Amino acid sequence: MPRINSAAELEELRKSILAQKDPDKPCIAICAGASCLGLGNDKVISAFEEELRKQSLEAKVDIRATGCHGFCEKGPSVVIYPEEICYLQVTPADVPEIIAQTVIGKKVIDRLIYTDPNTGAKVAQQSEIPFYKNQTRLLIGNSPKINPKNIDDYLAMGGYAALAKALFEMSPQEVLGEIKLANLRGRGGGGFPAGSKWETARNAPGEEKYVIVNAHEGEPGAFMDRALFTGNPHLVLEGLIIGAYTIGSGQGFIYTRHDTPVLRENIDLALAQAKEYGLLGDNILGSGFDFNVEVHLDVGIFVSGESSALMRSIEGKAPEPRPKYIRTSVSGVWDRPTNLNNVETWANVPQIINQGSQWYSSIGTERSKGTKLISLSGNICNSGVVEVPMGTSLKDIVYDFGGGIPNGKQLKAVHFGGPMGGSIPASLIDNPLDFDVLTKLGASLGAGDMLVLDEDICMVDLARFFLEFLSGESCGKCVPCREGIRQMLKILTNISTGKGKEGDIELLEDLAEVVSEAALCSLGRSVAKPLLSMLKYFRDEFEAHIKEKRCPALYCTRS
Repeated sequence: MPRINSAAELEELRKSILAQKDPDKPCIAICAGASCLGLGNDKVISAFEEELRKQSLEAKVDIRATGCHGFCEKGPSVVIYPEEICYLQVTPADVPEIIAQTVIGKKVIDRLIYTDPNTGAKVAQQSEIPFYKNQTRLLIGNSPKINPKNIDDYLAMGGYAALAKALFEMSPQEVLGEIKLANLRGRGGGGFPAGSKWETARNAPGEEKYVIVNAHEGEPGAFMDRALFTGNPHLVLEGLIIGAYTIGSGQGFIYTRHDTPVLRENIDLALAQAKEYGLLGDNILGSGFDFNVEVHLDVGIFVSGESSALMRSIEGKAPEPRPKYIRTSVSGVWDRPTNLNNVETWANVPQIINQGSQWYSSIGTERSKGTKLISLSGNICNSGVVEVPMGTSLKDIVYDFGGGIPNGKQLKAVHFGGPMGGSIPASLIDNPLDFDVLTKLGASLGAGDMLVLDEDICMVDLARFFLEFLSGESCGKCVPCREGIRQMLKILTNISTGKGKEGDIELLEDLAEVVSEAALCSLGRSVAKPLLSMLKYFRDEFEAHIKEKRCPALYCTRS
């Protein structure tokens, strides 16, 4: 790879890459996301390679193992370009027919395309499938077109143009101004304005500063960050480099889970390729700006994803949270100013720099701008990764993108934020996807994992499940969290097994208040949120378990 020493050379390289691509050449894009990998996409890829060899078509047809296509429910998925014909639930046995009928014969195989379960209508083009049609795929839309192991694919799509613009056409203060004007809010949970965090770290005293990608994503039901980062690692990396330039940082960290080998492989390749091209390391693009990145893996516990615990882990210490009055933007890793954002937040940065803050702030609601990636799972027909503008109604997400509830069941609730989130009953799903609206309803948006619950779900048991998970994930450092979780879990277990008694609900509420006020970190202060939201909207279920010794959902067992 040639080293790129200027913005002009970057543009020349992009033109050279595009000149070598034939837009009419057939390309078979096979989803290599985590879900499709688990469904055997590696065998599908091998089958395509073997069939093309048999037909002597290796030079005439490209095969691309891409990032997540989003429609996890129907994987492995394959898209044939340039026609954009999308085949779902493809098996190795389907491959010879696809090559013969579609790649060579230019015919659509009806049995492999999407069939509307209600009307029976068949849809061949990916962009016309209801799951995709009304999404606004600004972040994840290029994943089916990019081999995440090949930086040239990202460059061909305009990659690193935002970095060149920031380095050569904008001062750090001007970049910061755009991020603030765009009102980009952190996608990792609380929705804190990213520009304000960047500004605090930038203005904090000290020459050595750090930036971090939080790619931990440890909560059950969350997989959008992994899908985005695995499928398009350079998008996140470009955002990180721009952020480092803005804040004045020469060192960055990517913190991710130890049990995501494909993600780690793609990150390592992206770092190596970016460095070889001169997009990372010393004198980036000949600008005089130096920036390096290290990858750190977690130690296998949920609390590692808490910001201050994560920073302790990077230092080589036990991942125990610090009191929140210590601002990590001022005193983070090794007590130096540190800015941490999650994967999706960093990925938004290049499009803001390329398109401008005015364009970005035109998407979404008054206080929640841009699009949001949602991990849609649970009792839903179409599970997967959905990207929609902020302000989209929860009802549209469930029924338009998710396809509704399977088996003729009724929607009971949607739950956001995993074990530290909250549940919203079906009666309130006309509300919009909005940081502040969801917070008022008692269900913070969190990272964006949306669990759909049907009528057969017992809310008492779900609350018990979350607390059981958290009881094993608390670092144990502070008494309110460690003991509070155990006591709430004990009471909920008794209720779910028919041993609940009068006063238990009130005791749960008292314990929840104490833990929420007295716990050391955000994990401890949030552990009671699911329980409190369920007591707010589904109190009658808890009372039925206690007073009538029955489970309205007919789920809980009795001992």
